[in-house]
Amino acid sequence: MANGITDFRIPIGDWVADGVDWVQINLAGLLDGISEVLDLVIDSFESGLQALPPLVLAALIILIATWRVGWRFGLFAIVAMALLFGMGIWSETISTLALVIASSLVALLIGIPIGIAMARHDPVEALIRPVLDFMQTMPPFVYLIPAAIFFGLGKVPGSIATLIFAMPPAVRLTNLGIRQVSEEHVEAGKAFGCTSHQLLFKVQLPLAMPSIMAGINQTIMLALSMVVIASMIGAGGLGNTVLTGIQRLDVGLGFEGGLGVVLLAILLDRITQSFGTMKRNTASPSLFARLREGFDRWKASQADV
Repeated sequence: MANGITDFRIPIGDWVADGVDWVQINLAGLLDGISEVLDLVIDSFESGLQALPPLVLAALIILIATWRVGWRFGLFAIVAMALLFGMGIWSETISTLALVIASSLVALLIGIPIGIAMARHDPVEALIRPVLDFMQTMPPFVYLIPAAIFFGLGKVPGSIATLIFAMPPAVRLTNLGIRQVSEEHVEAGKAFGCTSHQLLFKVQLPLAMPSIMAGINQTIMLALSMVVIASMIGAGGLGNTVLTGIQRLDVGLGFEGGLGVVLLAILLDRITQSFGTMKRNTASPSLFARLREGFDRWKASQADV
């Protein structure tokens, strides 16, 4: 009996290997197209950032940090820029920043529409939720294997692994934000004749924006953490500095690369968070305030009748 249980085996690994072989043989053209597009996106961001003089780009980051968060965070940004220059890892930081931006952008372009579809259709949510659970519980190192097999070594497979790993928060929080929009706002929009498309873009998405921005923030943070792991398949940047420090047992080099990642993470985190907590004390009332006011007046008139 024991031998029978021991001999029992489900060859999932063999099935996966056969699937990988089938994809490589039959979808080579599609994989090449994806690789070229991502390579173009990453190179465009990196070339654009590298084209700016380092001091100009650093000053721009400091100005954005001060404008979005405050003068105290602006002082932190000044210290962070000085440390990145002083440790001699500015070029690696820009390479990592470009890869994070490119991967996060693609992840959001895919993830946010999926989140919208989940919020508007319960069967889609039931289908996608287990996939998201699988993606978020899979160890991040596992994503490197198919990325390297399908796309080789370099920034493109690193970007593929990064965007897959970082996508779930954008999907989940977009779905959650739209579902948390109150029925009163939805009914107000319908009462004023909003179509399904108008209701989504003029009522639900703006009201869900804090939750969506939280998803964007988490996507960027996960992308930054995965970029370091992706250095194992040639993604480069600060992750390569950390990896070199590990390989050489050079504590100082590894610490400098890790500190660069920390500084970049804090800057991106605080700046993206600021867009999710935008103040709404504008001079004119928002569309939703007008809708709510009109809906309340309509209910009052119905009550009087």
